Amino acid sequence: MIRPLGRLAMLLYPMILCGLLSACGDLPEPFLGNPGATARRLAQPLTPLLAVPPGTDTLLPDAANHELAKQIAAALLATEVPAMVRSPEKADWRLITRAERSGNGIKPLFSVQDPQGKEEGSAEGELVALQQWANADPTLLQQIATEAAPRIGAVLTSIRVAHDKADPGSLYNRPAKVLVADVTGAPGDGDQSLTRQMRARLAVLGPVVLTTPTGADFVVQGDVKVVPIPKHQERVEIQWTVKTGAGDERGRVVQLNEIPAGTLDHYWGDVAVVVAAEASNGVNDVILRQSGHDPNETRQSSNRPVGQSSK
Repeated sequence: MIRPLGRLAMLLYPMILCGLLSACGDLPEPFLGNPGATARRLAQPLTPLLAVPPGTDTLLPDAANHELAKQIAAALLATEVPAMVRSPEKADWRLITRAERSGNGIKPLFSVQDPQGKEEGSAEGELVALQQWANADPTLLQQIATEAAPRIGAVLTSIRVAHDKADPGSLYNRPAKVLVADVTGAPGDGDQSLTRQMRARLAVLGPVVLTTPTGADFVVQGDVKVVPIPKHQERVEIQWTVKTGAGDERGRVVQLNEIPAGTLDHYWGDVAVVVAAEASNGVNDVILRQSGHDPNETRQSSNRPVGQSSK
């Protein structure tokens, strides 16, 4: 949900804004960055592809094994895990599906293996009644896959974080290098002001901010759209897209507000400062999650007094 910053913030800025903006009177409220659901997920994959072969130790017939594998791969893709139904190739990580009796039911089991076949993590599905499992209804198989996908995703995330922690050169153990590209689409001096402010604000939060793509782990691109709306107003939408250096999108921070028409036609002034201050936090959250960190824990750690450790 996109929310305007509270009324209190409006009381702090009007005198500064009147001196810097082209139009005074009804001043624009500062924009609040919303990272969105995608940005809150740790989407960077452990592997370019997770092979999902049909199970062979599931107490299911072959046709049901193929259908379950298909449903699992689809459910994983929906959570941004690159998965495909196929026999594992030499370099593939793989998801092995099994099932075992548990009381009066069957429990599906999922094992994540590295390319050498070593188990790196596992997850359990919900218990299914014996007769339901024996029927292997497609709707049931889809339900099993849907319930299992986030659990499998959590296992993949924990594996990747563990590998990153052990690698001194990984993003977990060093600041991310981030190219903040030139903002586009803003009226007046908005492109220049927003670009300059985002670079400055993001650098304060920890990433190494670049102005050229060489060596960038992530690229941040800001795009502005201004659309006329009734009653002499304009709707201003600012999207900050975070991509990997290879171009894969990892999250977006969206800011939206309505302002009197023409307010930002010339100078953005402190509006650019506030926009970048809010959006940079959302952008940094995306980068932290993609680097294997929890943004909330990182903020708590940075606010902890020197010499005080976490428990």
